[in-house]
Amino acid sequence: MKKKIKIKKTYDLRLDKYLKLKYTALTQGFIEKNIRKKNIVINNKKTMSSYHVQKDDLLEIFNFHEERYKNKIIFKKNLIIDQKLINLFHESIIYENKNFLVLNKWSGIATQGGSKIKISIDDIIKHISSEYKLVHRLDKDTSGLLIISKNLNYANIFGNLFKLRLIDKTYLAICDGVPQNKESIVNLDLKNKKNENENTETYYKVLCTNKYLSFVMFKPKTGKTHQLRKVAKNLNSPIIGDIKYNNHSKLSKENLKLNAYNLIFKIKNKNYEFTSKLPLDFLQFLKKYKFKNLSKIKNLNQR
Repeated sequence: MKKKIKIKKTYDLRLDKYLKLKYTALTQGFIEKNIRKKNIVINNKKTMSSYHVQKDDLLEIFNFHEERYKNKIIFKKNLIIDQKLINLFHESIIYENKNFLVLNKWSGIATQGGSKIKISIDDIIKHISSEYKLVHRLDKDTSGLLIISKNLNYANIFGNLFKLRLIDKTYLAICDGVPQNKESIVNLDLKNKKNENENTETYYKVLCTNKYLSFVMFKPKTGKTHQLRKVAKNLNSPIIGDIKYNNHSKLSKENLKLNAYNLIFKIKNKNYEFTSKLPLDFLQFLKKYKFKNLSKIKNLNQR
């Protein structure tokens, strides 16, 4: 069965990304294979996964079949999600409109599934609606603000905002050590999945200290995997609870003290700003270790 799809607008998305958005659980391997075999073509011509779809493009899928693609699309078909987890998800929503929601993600749940992941945020939102889509990621043990689109249009809007670095992101972390400079910009080359160096840029500021500990604000300009955790380690002040980059610390049994605290962006001339609710263990740690000048920090929410 052949399926024709007329692209109605320019998405500024690669073909593989567009297909993943439209058919939410297609694997990269499946997409690459079918593009290579000319089962997926653009404008009657062989294409590449890196091709950016354009308005009025004709996408044709020659091996499309409702049942075959249904089986491909379903992710963890027989997955049962506890109602308590679904309730926790709804209770953690701090903002919602018809196009997107902002979740105050709790520590300990992965954003997306994997071989060792039983339940993820992605599983929960797919249980709620097949239209819901992740537009960015947080590490499993990182808490804080996570944006979820409710439709393909807003998934594309947020994808472009992140790509163009038009979303201002602020993280708070409690670190094991005190950076030598109280405020600076760190440019650090990090290896990507292809083992290639990619430059990252991160602004940080030490908000307050307690002798051997520091409460730090991070503002990443780029968004690479484990970027802030690696930057903190590079500053000789790894984040408390980070078992990958700070596993010899006496405080290694603590939850990861990293929170996606603030997001600012603009959509269709409307400004949005959101602030997370810090986890209880995060606030209790700050109180227990009596950080100097903590009371002077404005907008530090209390539970």
